Amino acid sequence: MQNQTRSSKNRNRKKKKSVGKIVLSIVLLVMLVVTAVGGYVVWQVWSDLQSTTEEMYEDAEEREEHEARQIKPVDVDSGEDPFSVLLLGIDNDGDNVEYGRSDTMMLVTVNPNTNKTSIVSIPRDTYTEIVGRGTQDKINHAHAFGKASMAMNTVQNLLDVPVDYYLSVNMESMQQMVNAVGGISVVPPLTFTQGDYQFVQGESTHMDGAKALAYTRMRKSDPQGDYGRQLRQRQVIEGAMKSVASVDSVMNYRSILGTMGNTMKTNMSFDEMQDLFTNYRGAVNDIEQDQLSGSGTMMNGVYYEIIPEEELNRVQNQLKSELEI
Repeated sequence: MQNQTRSSKNRNRKKKKSVGKIVLSIVLLVMLVVTAVGGYVVWQVWSDLQSTTEEMYEDAEEREEHEARQIKPVDVDSGEDPFSVLLLGIDNDGDNVEYGRSDTMMLVTVNPNTNKTSIVSIPRDTYTEIVGRGTQDKINHAHAFGKASMAMNTVQNLLDVPVDYYLSVNMESMQQMVNAVGGISVVPPLTFTQGDYQFVQGESTHMDGAKALAYTRMRKSDPQGDYGRQLRQRQVIEGAMKSVASVDSVMNYRSILGTMGNTMKTNMSFDEMQDLFTNYRGAVNDIEQDQLSGSGTMMNGVYYEIIPEEELNRVQNQLKSELEI
């Protein structure tokens, strides 16, 4: 009887051990599957990123290097160097952003040491030297004459600071980008109606792509004219930058990448984009907006914006401070 009891206990122990082994095996199997799936997702994201950035990449071949970069080239891999990006909104039909006038021009500087980003709007009618053509003309014609490299050289010459990168987008397709990041929230500086949309001064408004495009297009009803329009464009760009840098945008990366690949061009490589996203995201939390301002005049029947020397010096000094040069 005692032997039977002892035998029964041994069987129970073996059963418990067997059950424990089965449970442990299941847990390990689940962990293995989760790890494998996670690894596949990471690989898929990485592959998508690389494929899209390769599609977006367009080198600015005939670039003129600013003297500050001859002394100290920018190194975004270290995460310590301030850099600049020229944002170009191209005025043409369709998705092609290689040609056409740059209806919107903004120089963005990012400083990781102060964790600050600045956005300076450049009036599209600014009268200046078009570097590479040896003529004076509207600054937005530079892109039409010589694509991104001529636009970069011309802005660099005007503002006397290095232009490290460019990012060009068709303004019509910007609405796709806004939709891809889930929309943006903006506080209008004035009350107006554009198309089917109503905007109220001081009232935070969530905008999808179509609404954001309408918001940036209105000019005639703005007391500040094109300057007011440029301010609203900066607001939309700021909203898009913050949305792209947010955690939520990671969940929607396929839609964002699909939009970027189809409608944008840049001379940032995949590795540089990765460095920027990893090392400079904090600077998006503090964005300062500025405007290069002048006065309009007619020359030979053509309207130009003339920038006073003191205003040019003000913006140049501010940008040099941001870029630490």
